[in-house]
Amino acid sequence: MSRDTLFFDLDGTLVDSEAGILGGIAHALAAMGEPALPREVLRGWIGPPLVDSFDRLFAGDAARTRRALALYRERYDRQGWREVRVYPGIAAAVEALRAAGHRLAVATSKNERFARRIVEALPFGAAFETVVGASEDGSRRYKDALIAEALSRLSLAPAACRMIGDRRMDIEGARHHGMRSIGVLWGFGDEAELRAAGADALAAAPAELPALAV
Repeated sequence: MSRDTLFFDLDGTLVDSEAGILGGIAHALAAMGEPALPREVLRGWIGPPLVDSFDRLFAGDAARTRRALALYRERYDRQGWREVRVYPGIAAAVEALRAAGHRLAVATSKNERFARRIVEALPFGAAFETVVGASEDGSRRYKDALIAEALSRLSLAPAACRMIGDRRMDIEGARHHGMRSIGVLWGFGDEAELRAAGADALAAAPAELPALAV
C-alpha cells in the first residue's frame, strides 16, 4: 500500500531550538544597542521567517534588518545551531514512520544551510530524503513556497503528501496546496492556533504520529 510522504517542520516539531534562536536574537539586539525583548514575545518569533520579525521591529528599516540578520547568523553559525534538543519520542516516531513505508522530508523556514546542518547531526537525520529551507536571499521563505520546493525536488503531487508542524504557517502552507496536515502540540504553537488554521489532525505526543499518518 502506498504511504503518504510526510513533510516535517524543524523548529518546534523535530527539535526544541528555543535556546539557539533566542540567543541569536538577543545577541543581534545587544550588538545594535537595542533593548532586550521578553521571552514570551520572542517565542512568537520561532516559526515565521526571522527577517519578517526583524523588519516589523525596525519599522521597515531594511538596513537595520539586514544588520540584525547578519549578527544573528554570525552567532547561529558559531554556536546557535548546536543549541537544540530533540523532543522525547520524536526519534522513535520518525523511525516508525519510515519503517511503515513513508518517505520523509523537512520543510522549514529556517535558512537551509543551518537546517541541513542540524538535520544531518540528528541521530535519525538520514531518514529524511531532502531538507528544504529558506534561501540565502530570503526570496524563498514562506511555507507555501517551501512546500512547493519540496514537492518539486521529490516529484510529488500534494495529494500524496502531508505537512506536520507546530505553527499555523505549517498548516496554512499545506492548505495552500490542498495538502492534508497534522498539527503537533509539543512545539511553539498551541491547540487553538492549529485548529483555527485548519489542521486536519492534532498530535499531543510524537507517539501518536504513526497512527495519524495512516
